[in-house]
Amino acid sequence: MIPDKVKQVLDANGLTALEFEAGSTPTAELAAARIGVATSRIAKSLLFKSKDGGYFMVVCPGDKRIPPSALKRAAGSKLSMTSSDETEAVTGYRPGGVCPFAIEGVRIFLDEDLGKYETVYPAAGTDATGVPTTLEQLERITGGETVDFSAE
Repeated sequence: MIPDKVKQVLDANGLTALEFEAGSTPTAELAAARIGVATSRIAKSLLFKSKDGGYFMVVCPGDKRIPPSALKRAAGSKLSMTSSDETEAVTGYRPGGVCPFAIEGVRIFLDEDLGKYETVYPAAGTDATGVPTTLEQLERITGGETVDFSAE
C-alpha cells in the first residue's frame, strides 16, 4: 500500500503510481522487467550520509553506479551509503521502495541522465510500485538539484 504522504504528493501533481499485486520489485532490474522498460528508466533512490551527519539522496538511472568522486564533488564532502535501517529511519521508506517524494531534511540530487528518457519510474514508497514521471517533474516536486554525475 502506498504511504499516505506519497499519495498526497502524487494527487497534488496529477501523477498515478503503478502498483504490482503479484509480488515485490525490490531491485531496478525486477522493477524494469515488471514495467516492461529498460533498467536505465528506473529512477533508483539511494541515501548517503556525510561525515558531518548530513543526508543526501541521489536519484539516478537503475543501471548506473555513481563514481565516489562525482558524489564528493556534488555534496562537497565524502559520502557513504546508509544502512537499510538508517535509510528507513531517515526517509520512512524501506530499501527497494525508497522514493524521492515527501522527504524532509535530505538534500536531493537528480542525475541529469534521467532526462534522456521521456518517462522514468521512481518507487512510490513500497517495493511494488513505480511512478511514471519525468526529470522535470522530479525537479519540481522534490526541489532536487539536477547534477552531472559523470566521472571527472
